[in-house]
Amino acid sequence: MIRASVLVTIAALIHAPMQCTHEPDPTLRQEDTAGDALWDLAHDFKTRGDDAAYRHTLETLVARYPSSRHAAAAKEELGPEGGAR
Repeated sequence: MIRASVLVTIAALIHAPMQCTHEPDPTLRQEDTAGDALWDLAHDFKTRGDDAAYRHTLETLVARYPSSRHAAAAKEELGPEGGAR
């Protein structure tokens, strides 16, 4: 009986690293990044008709979070100046 439990424990320990080594799927992310929050905030401003706040928020996103997944789209929405301050 003890031998069986030792074998089960060893098998579980050998298998455990295989369960934990993969990278999480970014599409299943549960937390927003700062870039995500700014993107959503900008579009809330746009919906409310506050164009100045909308543009300023997109410019902030581009300036502070250039590697955000929304940075390229923010530059495109800002037009030719692309968020230059």
